[in-house]
Amino acid sequence: MIVIHAVLETRALPDFSFWPVAEQPPYRLMSLSGALSPDQAGTAMATLADYNSHRADVGQAGSAAAFLSSLLGEEGFVAPGGLRVQDTDTGTTVTPGCCCGLEDWREWLEIADGGETWLGHDPTPWTEQLGETVLLRPDGEIPGPVIEIPRAELTRLLLGVQRDLADFLLLVSVWAARHAPESAEAMVEAFDRSLAITAPLRRARV
Repeated sequence: MIVIHAVLETRALPDFSFWPVAEQPPYRLMSLSGALSPDQAGTAMATLADYNSHRADVGQAGSAAAFLSSLLGEEGFVAPGGLRVQDTDTGTTVTPGCCCGLEDWREWLEIADGGETWLGHDPTPWTEQLGETVLLRPDGEIPGPVIEIPRAELTRLLLGVQRDLADFLLLVSVWAARHAPESAEAMVEAFDRSLAITAPLRRARV
């Protein structure tokens, strides 16, 4: 079975104290969905605020509200990560490469339409079109492991990604109401805008 998840690469958060976060090693991929615990949601929020703050030390922010302000700009924010594809039958996994961003997840519609999109580097995952089938390769090795997905099925799987992100957006709403009530509505709008969550999922090309 092929599964696709929206994933966020977590950050190192030493001595973080603005709100509860889950203890987990940094630079791991966290699946974003409605299944996250409150502390895991806190880790996701801290990771995104830190990644967009351009601060060397999160402790330089004077308050939780100031720390979160990096997510509220009109230009939106970026999210380290992307889409992770797994073939549960073979154990093959394609993870987003370095410098890939979850904010660009809808570009996978280009792949479903027979095109290509950049999936990051190191280990440089890439795609290949073979008729009505998409071949996903974890890295540049040929021959090497590959995941095969019918293009029509890829579109359906991307709808599942959108549902997971919509469920995560509900968690953001609950989390923000508790930890940043003065900007909770703006926070939800910023997440929806930056990660392109609730807009109808249309094909990239007709």
